Amino acid sequence: MSSKTSNLSRRSLFSGAATVGAVAAATAVLPGVVSHVAPSAPATPKPTRGGGYTLSEHVQQYYKTTRV
Repeated sequence: MSSKTSNLSRRSLFSGAATVGAVAAATAVLPGVVSHVAPSAPATPKPTRGGGYTLSEHVQQYYKTTRV
């Protein structure tokens, strides 16, 4: 009969434990994340002669983030 030796090393044991810990932490945190869906604004009519750029709220927020 041949006896099999275990390939379980200290490094693989700690690697597995770290993976299990990371998964447990992510599982504990994810249920607390709640997505808040903002009500959408009513659609504005399209311009008749092209154009269409409007300075909306999200565009203004973007411009605020790019200021130095």
